[in-house]
Amino acid sequence: MEQAEASRDPMPDWQSIRVFLALQRSGSFRSAAAKLGLSVNSVRRRIDDLETLIGAPLMTRHVDGIRLTAEGHAILAAAGRMEAAAFSLVRTGEGAPFAETGEVRIAVTEGLGAFWLAPRLVEFQRANPRLTVDLRCAMESADVLRLEADVAIQLTRPTSPDLRIVKLGRIHMMPYAARSYEETYGLPLRPEDLERHRIVVQDGGQTVALEDYVRTVPGFPAKVPVTLKVNVSSAYYWAIAKGAGIGLLPTYASAIGAQVIPVDNLGRFSVDIWLTYHPDAERITRVRRTIDWLRASFDPKRYPWFRDEFIHPRDLPGAVKGAPLPDLFAGFVAMTP
Repeated sequence: MEQAEASRDPMPDWQSIRVFLALQRSGSFRSAAAKLGLSVNSVRRRIDDLETLIGAPLMTRHVDGIRLTAEGHAILAAAGRMEAAAFSLVRTGEGAPFAETGEVRIAVTEGLGAFWLAPRLVEFQRANPRLTVDLRCAMESADVLRLEADVAIQLTRPTSPDLRIVKLGRIHMMPYAARSYEETYGLPLRPEDLERHRIVVQDGGQTVALEDYVRTVPGFPAKVPVTLKVNVSSAYYWAIAKGAGIGLLPTYASAIGAQVIPVDNLGRFSVDIWLTYHPDAERITRVRRTIDWLRASFDPKRYPWFRDEFIHPRDLPGAVKGAPLPDLFAGFVAMTP
């Protein structure tokens, strides 16, 4: 009898709502299926069942994807609240005393993750031996609200009012080249000279577009010879370090022993570094410890290249207090591609 009553329950199940939200955000059945790890047919069945329960079509199919109907828009806000409540249940469980062990997911831009945080993680791991760190280095920002990460470090300021947002510091960037490049081609003395040089650019999310940089530098040529485009920071750095061309790197590259030299008189660019997390995450001990460590890792007083004001790379070693940088970042110089 109870089973028969349950079968007539008009309440939608959470999985169907989850599929509906994923479909609305991805824009197509194929993309939603890939994101959810389901088949396209499974996604279609979930949506068909939900539409049957609601009693109206929630979306229409088009060549370029799906579009919500008026009924679909009407339940979208309620579906979002269900999702937020579900995530809140997860965070509440993680806040229990027994949850001091476990995994912490840090989402960070690929350059900061590979060249700044990863070499320094050992100090955090030694202080927290029972934790597992999942360091996710990617060019695209992670969605903290949907638990894609516990904390995120990104170069674009989040806009959601539901997130805790902390400015960690600022990255200052300027053109760099390898010694081998200088020996072969020389270095430009002014922006106009770049027409006769080789340029390497990084093309990816949260990177400085060449067009944006050009607008900030008077006299920069309208067209420059771009000889190489790279999508990730690690390959981008090695392309510059091996003499492929001149490229834009953060000034802390000099401080951590990068085998490149700064090129003056070609301008510079700055972007802020943002730490984001859900306010409830602070109640989870392991996440709180991670947040504290991340803030210390970007402390502008200790690491002056993260200050708001620009400091030329040649002046950075004298501005650092404490242990010598080569000891802090041992192994970077010897690293081979």
